[in-house]
Amino acid sequence: MLKFYNSLSRTKETFTPAHPPLVGMYACGPTVYGEPHLGHARPYITFDIVYRYLTYLGYKVRYVRNITDVGHLENDADEGEDKIAKKARLENLEPMEIAQLYTNSFRKGMDMLNVTPPGIEPQASGHIIEQIEMIKKIIEHGYAYVVNGSVYFDIEHYSKNYKYGELSGRVLEDAMAGAGTRELDGQDEKRNRSDFALWKNASPEHIMKWPSPWGMGFPGWHIECSAMSAKYLGETFDIHCGGMDLLFPHHECEIAQSKAANDVEPVRYWLHNNMLTINGQKMAKSLGNGISLVQMFTCSHPLLDKPYSPMTLRFFILMAQYRSTIDFSNDALLAAEKSYKRMMNGVRTLNALVYTADESKVDPKLNDEIIKLLDACQAGMDDDFNTAITIGYLFSILKHVNNFKANPATISGLTLETFDKMKSTFNTYVHDILGLIDEGPANPHIFDELMNLILGSYAYAKEHKDYATVDKIRAEMKKEGIAVKDTKAGYEWGYEE
Repeated sequence: MLKFYNSLSRTKETFTPAHPPLVGMYACGPTVYGEPHLGHARPYITFDIVYRYLTYLGYKVRYVRNITDVGHLENDADEGEDKIAKKARLENLEPMEIAQLYTNSFRKGMDMLNVTPPGIEPQASGHIIEQIEMIKKIIEHGYAYVVNGSVYFDIEHYSKNYKYGELSGRVLEDAMAGAGTRELDGQDEKRNRSDFALWKNASPEHIMKWPSPWGMGFPGWHIECSAMSAKYLGETFDIHCGGMDLLFPHHECEIAQSKAANDVEPVRYWLHNNMLTINGQKMAKSLGNGISLVQMFTCSHPLLDKPYSPMTLRFFILMAQYRSTIDFSNDALLAAEKSYKRMMNGVRTLNALVYTADESKVDPKLNDEIIKLLDACQAGMDDDFNTAITIGYLFSILKHVNNFKANPATISGLTLETFDKMKSTFNTYVHDILGLIDEGPANPHIFDELMNLILGSYAYAKEHKDYATVDKIRAEMKKEGIAVKDTKAGYEWGYEE
């Protein structure tokens, strides 16, 4: 029986979808203004595990993950420059070129990490109409007001009819006090400093803007998720996923917007993964300690001692329960790399075993122990998607597998049914649920994808005259017997001769 921690109730609850076997699942997607980084790895691998395990249990999951390509400003107080527009201005490109460039890069990175693509991946810029319609409903219901072409959500009025802060645990007075400490341009438009923008009036120089009933402008950051989740999953759906850093204000604002518009609880279960840290500090580009996936896979970051493969990174993430923090270190990555390789070797060893035993020689104690370990793998996943526990049980099974390999006669201790169950269940958990794949010759496309990502990083460094990175990539590839070549048609790789 699956139980997981619901951030809304702050307890572990038994999962019961509203309309089984269909499960509606929404995840906050990336803001596409830069290369995918390690901060993306943890949430999307976590959500992938949720999707995979629910599918394994027999549910049909409608998985929606948005792309934020407009409306996300430089801070949560609805001020500053649009991040994508800023990136476009700096690189002399159109905003949608930037959005598409990094959307493609994000998808490549997720493919390399073997993250299952969502069934629906809506872009904020493609759902402006839906956002405007939801804002109109919020205004009609009296929970928003218009000032100088901008629309703000009235948190104080909302709190008279609904409980504000039910997800984050904050109360209105705390939110207003926290907002009151900031002196930011445009705040004098708001009735209260804690109010947030649903729609922003666009200045003449603002690039990304659309017509609306309130004038030319663009949506606030929070409204896109409320509008798109309602469109594809309904006004109330089962699971909303996101990182702990989004709990406030983003998810709190989503709840308020959705209730104000539809007068229903929008989400039944909220699931939040914890942070990936470096020396106890959140990993983020804004803090100067962010590591991109390309840097991870090519060892082109000073914090890295060597390149690490996509499956090593995935295994590193899965070695901890999703609600615990993970602190980055080369030692931890090396341990994950070693464990991942041991797991893949174990899969090959298990699949090579052949049952030729006489079932009359079954050892009931050994047979029962294997069955209990297989059942424990599911118990681990049923306990709040605890991949760390499940991986531990898989390694316990591998101890027996290695013994079967060294002493084939001991296989007779199992019934044929248990032997077959051991093979099928182990492979199912490793490949289908944990999403681990062998990066060896059996999967050459992984190598091709990695090389394409490296060549893309190399080309980017050349075009931006980052010759230190160019030399670093050349040197590291040479160590692996690979030459990066400049040709008239572009860049390619070949084996060192």
